[in-house]
Amino acid sequence: MAITFNADTTNGAVITSDTSGEIKLQSAGADIATVSSTGITMASGKNLITTAPAFSAYQSSSQTLSTSTNTKIQYQTERFDTNSNYDNVTNYRFTPTVEGYYQVNASLGVGASATGVYTQIFKNGSLYEGSYDAGHSTITSTISSLVYLNGTTDYIEIYGNFGSGQVTAASSSQTWFNAVLVRAA
Repeated sequence: MAITFNADTTNGAVITSDTSGEIKLQSAGADIATVSSTGITMASGKNLITTAPAFSAYQSSSQTLSTSTNTKIQYQTERFDTNSNYDNVTNYRFTPTVEGYYQVNASLGVGASATGVYTQIFKNGSLYEGSYDAGHSTITSTISSLVYLNGTTDYIEIYGNFGSGQVTAASSSQTWFNAVLVRAA
């Protein structure tokens, strides 16, 4: 047995049954989602989560970093912030309000004569992942990771660490930070 729930614009809630073994959710007769033994299938153009947090920011002014010291990178300019979860003024951190798994990406461009750069994702003030690049006259180091965030207190920041004092590149194409919810928990 199966059931179709339709929020009909004329008759209100309409419930019908058939033998497909599925539960269908409809609005004005158009399918929104189908629940079956294999999971939930959304109709074309429909999203399970409509307000998935996502942001993208970049560094718009240079930042001098101390030698061999973890320093939080200040990504001051937002390209977008769909849920107002990125602080681009004070803490330079992403604190999403939806629990789930987030794809976190960052890039750190440094000036000439860099001996190496360690780009790091910090979760709640502690190192979560790190990426090291070395041996170039100028370096752009990138990092990417899938991170679980609880949607209330967890936050992400990006840090850099250098073998010698450096200035980060204030460039939207070299020093950037972004994240997006890929799956709600």
